[in-house]
Amino acid sequence: MNTLQTKPSRLFIGIDIHRRLWKIHCATNLSGLKTFSMQPQPKLLKDYADKHYSGRDK
Repeated sequence: MNTLQTKPSRLFIGIDIHRRLWKIHCATNLSGLKTFSMQPQPKLLKDYADKHYSGRDK
């Protein structure tokens, strides 16, 4: 039996904030966790989410 997803999955982002580096944890209600580090710049995080998780509820 094939299933069809009719609603986009939700994106959850957790941020461990430090002065020089953010540790980011991304997950959706359908998939596991992805963890990475990045520079502490909100625009970079938004650009990442738009690129890798487009079409999901944020």
